[in-house]
Amino acid sequence: MGINQNHVSEELNGVRCAIVEKNVSKERADFLQQLLRFNKYQVEVAPSPPPKVAPPKPLAEGEQPPPPPPPMPETFIVGVTDMMFNPINAIFGRNLHTPDGHVVTQAYWYQKEKTSHDEIPYYEKKGL
Repeated sequence: MGINQNHVSEELNGVRCAIVEKNVSKERADFLQQLLRFNKYQVEVAPSPPPKVAPPKPLAEGEQPPPPPPPMPETFIVGVTDMMFNPINAIFGRNLHTPDGHVVTQAYWYQKEKTSHDEIPYYEKKGL
């Protein structure tokens, strides 16, 4: 376990990893995997464990069982083997780069922009 929420670590696929993001969609996991591998990190992606479910309550006489819950969407955990990796430090420290040569911005990381506009400082952007 990490010192705080910014340094969370777990074992993914038998490898100890610093967690980048949890419970992400397949598309988000693919985006992060591609970006981090471009930046020379060894990436591990594993399916998220199923959520913990409380045992069902006993039914009273004549009571109908509740309908089953809807299926949960498939989510993933993304981690890197570099235990010192922290996404916040990597973004604001300008340590990550896009394949087209720009520095990864917060908006690019969260996929709010298709291209990274690193010429505009994050504190001057509106709406983030």
